[in-house]
Amino acid sequence: MIDMDSDGEDRRGSAARNGQGHHKRVLPTLARTDPPESEPAGTGEPRRPPMGKDPDGADGTLGGYLAVHDRPPAFEGSDGQPYTVAVDVEETDDPTRPFVAFLIFLRWAASGAGIMEHIESGDVSSGQTEAEARRGALALSLLAVRAELDAAIARRERDLSS
Repeated sequence: MIDMDSDGEDRRGSAARNGQGHHKRVLPTLARTDPPESEPAGTGEPRRPPMGKDPDGADGTLGGYLAVHDRPPAFEGSDGQPYTVAVDVEETDDPTRPFVAFLIFLRWAASGAGIMEHIESGDVSSGQTEAEARRGALALSLLAVRAELDAAIARRERDLSS
């Protein structure tokens, strides 16, 4: 499912209910917009545990990783390409699950100089509110996020070969 913004389709309706189809949307910003309160004076670097040294293991989930490391986790996809991940939430027309959350995987150039494309997961959580759906996605383990990435890559490859 690559959104090259060429089809102009909206995710609402059946695509939102089943996580299928092409979608057009603005990608969320991944950059931090304000300095963290825990920044040591004059260094410009936030205080955080060294990679893999989080004493509580909080960085084992997507939300925990974002909180501990103040950046999105990076993955090498099954296609050998580098990706980062963001969460997006949108409204559906389904009263039993009015909001759904899904993951957006940004594929970076091998040099890291820019974003080349993005792919999306299916719906990974739902809720009665936007915040509830987002919390469900942020509670995913990093292993589950990686599995969603590989599933999205496989869907893209199937779509391209059809």
